[in-house]
Amino acid sequence: MALHLVIGNKNYSSWSFRPWLAMKVAGIAFDETLISLDAPDFKARLRALSGAGKVPVLIDGDVRVWESLAIFEYLAEKFPTAALWPREAAARAHARAVASEMHAGFQPLRRQLPMNVWRRIIPRALEDDAMADVARIEVIWNECRSRFGSGGPFLYGAFGAADAMYAPVVWRFHTYAIEVSATARDYMRAHMALPAWSEWREAAKREPWASTRRGRLAASLA
Repeated sequence: MALHLVIGNKNYSSWSFRPWLAMKVAGIAFDETLISLDAPDFKARLRALSGAGKVPVLIDGDVRVWESLAIFEYLAEKFPTAALWPREAAARAHARAVASEMHAGFQPLRRQLPMNVWRRIIPRALEDDAMADVARIEVIWNECRSRFGSGGPFLYGAFGAADAMYAPVVWRFHTYAIEVSATARDYMRAHMALPAWSEWREAAKREPWASTRRGRLAASLA
């Protein structure tokens, strides 16, 4: 039985994008079900799968896994050759730390720069707290690249779970024309050159829904 990933709108759902992208890049086969974030029965349908009532949810037979980091850990155990986490212990510990920091933090950035694939590239002025988030993310990216990234263009060389956690940030920085360093810009280009990136973008452009403000906020925080 194939894995099944339940996601929200591709235009808005940053959390859905994370496991979807990781699984695509890793070559892990799965089916997907997309539920509009503004669907009247959104919460009811998701709560039937997980008590959290949020996307994404990974279904593997009788197993239900929600929360992106939990999904990555489940996939890493089920598909060890996919190398979602770095193989070297120090790099793996570092990757889990920066992925957890992304999972738990950067609320001002999420609030001021919601993911919106449809949006034209137009600069947006940021408040000080969001600017601090941008600066911290750049420090993370630069440190990962300098310490562990010699084997490829991503944080730990090859694309992995930590990169997937920061993928929606790449969308945000790109869409809102946030000024970043040359190292960060090169890292963003590596993301946007992925075939799976283009697949998600084109699917998002075909979506018929224009989400409400409530839905967009839910997408950025879900």
